[in-house]
Amino acid sequence: MQIHISPRDIRLTSAIRDYITQRIENLENLEPRMIGAHIAFCHAERRGLHHRFLVKAHLALPGPDLHAEARGRDLYALIDAVADKLSMELRRRKGRFLSRRREDIRRLKQQRRRGAEG
Repeated sequence: MQIHISPRDIRLTSAIRDYITQRIENLENLEPRMIGAHIAFCHAERRGLHHRFLVKAHLALPGPDLHAEARGRDLYALIDAVADKLSMELRRRKGRFLSRRREDIRRLKQQRRRGAEG
């Protein structure tokens, strides 16, 4: 999986890069077929004290891609928030896939029973 990090109006330190990489690689445990991730974050002095940083994430997956965004003061807390949002979306996506699969299996079993009876 490729991870692209795009800082805007802020210097990318090795600590920030390592932290982002660690959090995104943890998401790979939930979806091993991830193609790539793009994380963009920016620092805006004009936005005031409450929304000083903006973090956006895009996960490329087979099927629909996932997106998450967070704004606030603490960059590391925002990275955590975005990673948590993405993990929640991945869990929801996996749950939908499994329930759809179970429903298909249930239908096939019912069709087989009807075929054996008739």
